[in-house]
Amino acid sequence: MNQYNEKVKEGKISSTTVRYIHAVIHGALEQALKNNLVAQNVSEATTLPQERKKEIHTLTMAQITQLFSAIENDRLFPAIMLELTTGLRRGELLGLHWRDVDLNAGILTVRRNLVRIKNHEAKEGEKKTKLVFQEPKTEASRRTIPIAQQALEELKRHKARQEQEKRLAGPSYQDNDLVFCKEKGLPIDPRNFTRHFDILLKRAGIPHIRFHDTRHTFATLMLELGEHPKVVQQILGHSKIAVTLDTYTHVPLDLEKRAAEKLNQALIERKIPPSQEGI
Repeated sequence: MNQYNEKVKEGKISSTTVRYIHAVIHGALEQALKNNLVAQNVSEATTLPQERKKEIHTLTMAQITQLFSAIENDRLFPAIMLELTTGLRRGELLGLHWRDVDLNAGILTVRRNLVRIKNHEAKEGEKKTKLVFQEPKTEASRRTIPIAQQALEELKRHKARQEQEKRLAGPSYQDNDLVFCKEKGLPIDPRNFTRHFDILLKRAGIPHIRFHDTRHTFATLMLELGEHPKVVQQILGHSKIAVTLDTYTHVPLDLEKRAAEKLNQALIERKIPPSQEGI
């Protein structure tokens, strides 16, 4: 058990991974204790490594405008715009099918993720991993969210271009009904999509951020614009509002200051006129 912290110090595993491992070991020993297979649950004597939050880097509105301007002719520009206006997870974005999108109502529904997993059935010479579509892990992740008008218009143009790609490819096109795919219809590998995103950032002269930080950017902007955390939670697909609030603790303080300013202004506006004092 003491090896937990040693592994973290060596940089071999993260503190989050240690906590997952500990949860599995603790649960197994707890069941063994109930079955009288062990005298005690020794995992309870373990001191877990302190969980460190990953630093969040977000784009400003000015940087988003700069990015959009620099990449508007890129084939995957619609994907980046949709991401920054919905906060979808990468797998959700790449797993989006046209049947999940209602262009008339301006909404989309998250029903699956595109992920790369180990291919346990791989034979010699075959790839050890494969792309698969998986259902969301939680009910909160299965959600319907609105599409911003600009993103909606861009999606309509993207769909028209995609139809042209189908015609040009002819029989070689593999229609998987994917909103964002390769030129011949195949799914885009999430890792390749991230690499392309990195290239787009460089092209726009924007400092590097993780693709997942686009999700953080969306959430941060929504909160800074005064959107209620509950609404942001539902759009992001967080199971609990505590997750949203805990992740974006850097935003509420600013909102609290703004709320205090609003209250102060309201008190000033409703201040009793001097002529009525003492009545």
